[in-house]
Amino acid sequence: MSLELPRLPAYGRSRAEVLNRMQALRDHDVQWRRGRAFSLVFHAGDEVSELLRDAYALFMAENGLNPTAFPSLRRLETEVVAMTAGLLGGDAATVGNMTSGGTESLLLAVKTARDWGRAERGITRPEMVLPATAHPALDKAAHYFDVRIVRVPVGPDFRADVAATRAAVTPNTVLLVGSAPQYPHGVIDPIAELAALARERGVLMHVDACVGGLMLPFLRPLGYRVPDFDLSVPGVTSLSADLHKYGYAAKGASVLLYKDNALRRYQLFAAMDWPGGIYASPTIAGTRPGGAIAAAWAVLNFLGEAGYRRITETVMQTTIKIRDGARALPGLKVLGEPAMSVMALASDTLDIYEVGDELTARGWYLDRQQRPPSLHLTINHAHAAVADEFLADLAAAVETVRRSGVRQTVNAAVVRAARALTRWLPEAWVSALLRRLSGALGGAGGRGGRTAAMYGMLATLPNRGDLRELVLDLVEGFTRPQADS
Repeated sequence: MSLELPRLPAYGRSRAEVLNRMQALRDHDVQWRRGRAFSLVFHAGDEVSELLRDAYALFMAENGLNPTAFPSLRRLETEVVAMTAGLLGGDAATVGNMTSGGTESLLLAVKTARDWGRAERGITRPEMVLPATAHPALDKAAHYFDVRIVRVPVGPDFRADVAATRAAVTPNTVLLVGSAPQYPHGVIDPIAELAALARERGVLMHVDACVGGLMLPFLRPLGYRVPDFDLSVPGVTSLSADLHKYGYAAKGASVLLYKDNALRRYQLFAAMDWPGGIYASPTIAGTRPGGAIAAAWAVLNFLGEAGYRRITETVMQTTIKIRDGARALPGLKVLGEPAMSVMALASDTLDIYEVGDELTARGWYLDRQQRPPSLHLTINHAHAAVADEFLADLAAAVETVRRSGVRQTVNAAVVRAARALTRWLPEAWVSALLRRLSGALGGAGGRGGRTAAMYGMLATLPNRGDLRELVLDLVEGFTRPQADS
């Protein structure tokens, strides 16, 4: 049966019909307003959401590309940058820009380092040294800007290995990176030690605080221990922090801060000879949505330091409850020592992906992770009201998996079979099977599907190139029209 492609309607539909259709589609999404999602969405309550909506709508048509046409946006953006710099160890020399999110911030940090290396050091084959846990947006930046990545291992505590980083630095190194915290396990890399190494070797040092930048500054006043991580650390030259995460701003809003303007200069772009006039932009985007800038300014001013401290205290109390409750369940453990409200659940005796499937069946959304297998939790203000419900469902999921020996046996058999097949089947056959598998994985990855066996099998595949093609097939599929369910 052929799929009929959507077409532009011959005549416009009514406002009610359009909105009802959109609402019907959204009804199938994860219920983040009820605190069911442990990633992707950060919700600080209806009052903040209403403010964001109103502020965004007020500047919905404005374009941050040209601040001479919209000086209001220039004022809002510079104030957002100044406020965040004040929280993150900046001083009067600190400069920065808002971006569309953490990925754009990291792309620009790498582009800046590449151009700095060319201009200041004559480096034509630039390299950057990253811990294994650094965000893959840095891999994307390396791919886009032709910078070689040197990945170094992390220690048993999941923090960057400073000795390994030191050994990886070469005359072509332009940038070191540390995370505060890193996303998979929520631990903070040894930023001070990495920054000292960067100073010693005369290279740049970027701190990826996209997750923690708008929460870590409010932990210290509440009595939590936070290692030094920001622009006040000698040797740190740039830092990124997402406002649409723990800043609870509307998407997409991040800031990229530099120690001084001399370095930020390498981020900027200008084309001088276009017949349409001089074209210049500070970030990757041309058109820059005014609504995202306005909403970020609005929420920072609406909550203020006291509001963020209050939210942070609630989030940390919720985090401790979930962390301690998870650790109390037989077979579960929390990887490392998370510094804030990001953590990973794992097990030495249970199939943690099966636990994830059981939670999915109960309406919860958690990311699956690998090396080692784990479930990811990013806890925000929305989870305070549902922490007890989540822990009850987590306990039930663990008990179900503990009792369902048959399913775990089947999953283990599938994984063993996959290992055996990839050892003796011709490589072309394995590739063909993987292409077939991509369709099945797309269907199984939905909210109601079971994925444990599939994750376990994929983790065993020796040909990462084939696995990459499978993933790209899935990404392509996300933008193809679907039949109505």
